[in-house]
Amino acid sequence: MPDIIGLRAWFRRAFHIAFLVLAATLAGPAAQAVDAPEGTVKAQHGDWQVVCKDPPPGAKSGVCALVQSVTAEDRNNIGLTVYFQKFSNGTRVLRVFAPLGVLLPPGLGLKIDDKDVGHAPFLRCHNFACYAQVVVEDSLIEQLKTGKTAIFIIFQTEEAGIGIPISLKGFAEALGALE
Repeated sequence: MPDIIGLRAWFRRAFHIAFLVLAATLAGPAAQAVDAPEGTVKAQHGDWQVVCKDPPPGAKSGVCALVQSVTAEDRNNIGLTVYFQKFSNGTRVLRVFAPLGVLLPPGLGLKIDDKDVGHAPFLRCHNFACYAQVVVEDSLIEQLKTGKTAIFIIFQTEEAGIGIPISLKGFAEALGALE
């Protein structure tokens, strides 16, 4: 039986590190040199949190994202952290962090309410997780706002994918809080 407390600590650590990596990537080199505090949960909408990081030096506003972390229903040691962020130029990005050991070539699959949405390649692995990222189009935004469940599919072997459900409850409201 897996160590649940250790697993929770791993996800909490991965969440905070992933958010700091995301914020540092978006804020640029000046912010990377600063040892910034961890993100703060500003709001909870259904199953989604609005998590914000203080603004880097010289910036007028902080970096915020919609975040949800879950584990697979049948495998307590496999989970994902999903980030959705809207940039000041209007670009919207969905970034999904998967555990190390995921098979990279098949990428990350996505279904919303049992409808196949597509795949995204994994872009990079850090010492705590690998991530896939896509720029989100309006049609996907509508599916996320009106859907009930998104299932992200990762592979540990070529033969079988592991579907990890993410609740979309509260996504529309949380998205409104970002704008």
